[in-house]
Amino acid sequence: MKKLQKNILKITTIISLFLLISCDDYLSELPDNRAEIDSPEKISALVTGAYSEGNYQLMAEIMSDNATSRSNIRSYINVLIGEQMFTWETSLAEDQDSPTFFWSNSYEAIAQANQALASIEELGGQFNLDAQKGEALLARAYAHFMLVNFWGKHYNPATSESDLGVPYVTEPETALIQSYTRNTVAEVYDFIEKDLLEGIDLIEDREKNAKFHFSKAAASAFAARFYQYKGAWDEVISYTNKILTNPQAQIRDLLAYQNLSYSQRALQYSSSLEDSNILISSTSSWWGRNFWRTNYGLSNINSDAIFQADDPFGKGWAYDIFGSSEGFNNPKFDEYFKVTNQSAGTGRGYTGLVLFGNDEALLNRAEAYAMQEDYANCLNDLNVFLSKKTESYNSGTDILTEDMVLNMFPVTPDELTPFYTFKDDKQISFINAILKFRQKEFYHEGVRWFDVRRFNIAIKRYYRKDDIDVELPKDDLRRQLQVPESAINFGLTPNPR
Repeated sequence: MKKLQKNILKITTIISLFLLISCDDYLSELPDNRAEIDSPEKISALVTGAYSEGNYQLMAEIMSDNATSRSNIRSYINVLIGEQMFTWETSLAEDQDSPTFFWSNSYEAIAQANQALASIEELGGQFNLDAQKGEALLARAYAHFMLVNFWGKHYNPATSESDLGVPYVTEPETALIQSYTRNTVAEVYDFIEKDLLEGIDLIEDREKNAKFHFSKAAASAFAARFYQYKGAWDEVISYTNKILTNPQAQIRDLLAYQNLSYSQRALQYSSSLEDSNILISSTSSWWGRNFWRTNYGLSNINSDAIFQADDPFGKGWAYDIFGSSEGFNNPKFDEYFKVTNQSAGTGRGYTGLVLFGNDEALLNRAEAYAMQEDYANCLNDLNVFLSKKTESYNSGTDILTEDMVLNMFPVTPDELTPFYTFKDDKQISFINAILKFRQKEFYHEGVRWFDVRRFNIAIKRYYRKDDIDVELPKDDLRRQLQVPESAINFGLTPNPR
């Protein structure tokens, strides 16, 4: 009997060991239930998933100097992620609108783009897939561009070859656990440029009004922003010229918005029917419902300074601000709520995000003209911009001049310190004006954070919770988000602190 028991135990042990070995072998391979990608339609469907569902607006907006610490009153929410972004702390959150969520969703989008590119290669020229390949390359480049501009230092040719960037992934996932290392900022930018230029050559406008996919215009807008970050001003102008053929009719007409209700404005802002929008993304985000009621945002502390000041013509801006003195806001978002559990009434919120628009392209070109000391063309662009943002605008009398710029936007020593040098105070005044206009136009959208990084702007503000001032000095390492904990656990080098 004892011998039988021993034999049973021995057999059980062998079987268990076999199962463990088999399980280990199984887990070492990537489970792959993907359908065979063997047609242009399937490739197109694959590329559709190459856009991140992550939304960066909460973290970027609250980290920037756009946000103030508002009262803890009942109608406002004071979630931990907001506190962490306001004080530039490391966040371990993984839910919607967190840095980790954006990181993960961006790399998921990159994986989709890589699979599309690999599948196109496997088809060996059976179909004309140039447009799909171009879109996949552009989507891959854009996702990496956003990642490196959150987790790496801003591009600086003097240091970028040693500055830590992000992993630039160019192959589909073929293992359950893939090991990656961080490329330098210079390497990431080189890879982006390679994908960007190849993608621009291939991209086609495959659909009418295709504002949810990269188009020729969206590719040029991306290129203009990319070269702006590198300080390559000729390229900024060249690519913007491909987009803006009649800027007066292409930028957002805020005078027309004044005839719309609050909800109509929110719908119109990220609509594909809005002429000024070039590329739009649907993101899994609560920002559409929370942008106005976070405890860190637009209030009586900074509303007048941003939306009432600096009007060159003394007529007031056409940015209509709604809300109370503790929670002003400019309606830009309309949430789509997708029900996932009908009986429980639960689901996910989705927020439309304008990735590229004509207003940004126009101001990017104006900045490039100013950096080239071409102030006549810079003023032309700024006057077009102001014509759609000024109340009771009169084209015959409301004309921005060089003297107005110099008088209204004086130089504060060492306020703006990009990697390149300014030639004189005149140039700085023009850049100051453009930055003020950008801050108004893109409020709530997170764009200001990238300007803070580009120009190394220091931030000092009051933190109501602890009754202290918090500061983000120039060159502070917290300007780079900390790499997600899960990525660090898999061996990725964290950012220094």
